[in-house]
Amino acid sequence: MTADNDFPYRVYGTQQDNSSVGIATASDRGYIDRADWDAAGGGESGYVAVDPRDSHIVYAGSYFGYISRLDRRTNQVQNIQQWPLDPDGYNASVQKYRYTWTMPIVFSPHDPNTLYHSSQFLFRSRDGGHSWETISPDLTRNDKSKQQDSGGPITKDQASIEFYDLIFTVAESPKQKGLIWVGTDDGLIQLTRDDGKNWTNITPKGFPEWAMISLIEPSPFEAGTAYAAIDAHKLDDFKPYVFKTTDFGKTWTPITTGLPNSSYVHAVREDPKHKGLLYAGTETGAWVSFDDGSHWQALQLNLPTTPVHDLIIHGDDLVVATHGRAFWVLDDISPLRQANASIAGEEAHLFTSRAAIRTRMGHTRRRRYAIGENPPDGAALFYYLKDEPKEHIKLELLDSQGKVIRVFTSEEKKKEGASDEWERDEAEEHIPAKAGLNQFTWDLRYEPPKKIPAAIYDEGEPSGPLALAGNYQVRLIVGAKNFTAPLEVTMDPRVKTPAEDLRKQFDLMLRMRDRQDEMNKAILAIRDPPRPTAGAREAPRFDRTRQAGCHRCRRFAQKNQRHRGRTHPSKLQSQ
Repeated sequence: MTADNDFPYRVYGTQQDNSSVGIATASDRGYIDRADWDAAGGGESGYVAVDPRDSHIVYAGSYFGYISRLDRRTNQVQNIQQWPLDPDGYNASVQKYRYTWTMPIVFSPHDPNTLYHSSQFLFRSRDGGHSWETISPDLTRNDKSKQQDSGGPITKDQASIEFYDLIFTVAESPKQKGLIWVGTDDGLIQLTRDDGKNWTNITPKGFPEWAMISLIEPSPFEAGTAYAAIDAHKLDDFKPYVFKTTDFGKTWTPITTGLPNSSYVHAVREDPKHKGLLYAGTETGAWVSFDDGSHWQALQLNLPTTPVHDLIIHGDDLVVATHGRAFWVLDDISPLRQANASIAGEEAHLFTSRAAIRTRMGHTRRRRYAIGENPPDGAALFYYLKDEPKEHIKLELLDSQGKVIRVFTSEEKKKEGASDEWERDEAEEHIPAKAGLNQFTWDLRYEPPKKIPAAIYDEGEPSGPLALAGNYQVRLIVGAKNFTAPLEVTMDPRVKTPAEDLRKQFDLMLRMRDRQDEMNKAILAIRDPPRPTAGAREAPRFDRTRQAGCHRCRRFAQKNQRHRGRTHPSKLQSQ
């Protein structure tokens, strides 16, 4: 799995017995459906790699070593296979190049012109796949007894998924150019520190000899540190195997405490913004470690219990690829990055959220057919409560001048009317206040005008103006204690409207909000005038004797008995 650098960004992967796919993680319709994804080239297996400079250029693999270069602008596909020969019908032992079903295709983190892929050798291209050079010897065990025919007796299984002694994972260190880690499907880890000139076998001890090195993750913080996820389930060993090295593979330490004993590991990743914060994808779900793998705990939430074959950290999101249950995104992992043991002892804690992007995408949950879900529409705010509070708590949003622009409380408010499942989600009116971690999404709107119950608004319910890009503050009030955290709002990078024009629009919308608020309050006062106090003279009621001579009055009285005591209709026009 991989992702591009667009906004909204797309994630890419391949689907067994189907095709490759690239799909947007958000859309301007408020939800994600068929219009937001398409094939990315390649086939049902293999890696996908997106040019980090141009998301329209996508490289994708399939079995037999096939690699395509797709230009999404024109849908033109070019075969850039390193060895363009169909090996179907021949076993692995007679192949010049043994290609795996899931063949690595990865860009160098240091040079966007450098692309790697592999067979039993490691290849490198610096011209978009037009030519390839071999930069390693055979890095596998090359056991010919493991490369013979499989299947039969009439039909052989020789579609490359059965081939063995292959490179299964490749990763160049983001800290040091030319430092490349390689793992094979026959249980070896190899390392070069000089761009492929010399290689060293650094395989750790402590796992079955022929297990598959599923994924190697070089640390983004230290060149000599890497993590290896090892899969031995084909040997009837379902134990989790994760190893860590800090000395370029001279020594390795197992780090599996807390992982279930019967759930083997597919992938492990280190958070690029928080050293020692690890994520793991296993056969039964996702896991997290806050102490560099010394202890693991479940990160399942609403994720189905399903194999997680890969995961990546993209900006402030954790994206996982499941086997058969789609892509999933955990939006804004800021609370995970800020979590520490002391927070659990606090009465309350307000986390600093990531920058909120000012968009008009919305968020819709349609229920009549399967769709993907947009991320929260606005700023996702996170806070921790040790216990469920006995009194209502409050969340305030403040502008850069310290002025309160929006207030929410945990008091639940009665909603008028039923919501339409085909419309966008209603804005949240109250904040949660349960023990543990709470999340609330501010829609980036200022306080709305006073609303009129049961009123019909042709253009939707009135709302406050959308906040401009800039710096804001979040204030959580729990009892007598206040907690504050900064919040940045940034522009939708696709919008090119000058900031001054947006400021003029905002000022106008704010004045219109205030005018509508004044008008609606006046209407409510007319509908429900204050009742006279004891001893006060009652206001004159509508003179029913005039109804006999006024057709409008008679109709008014017949159809509007509930309006007794209010202004006579003949006087309304003059007001």
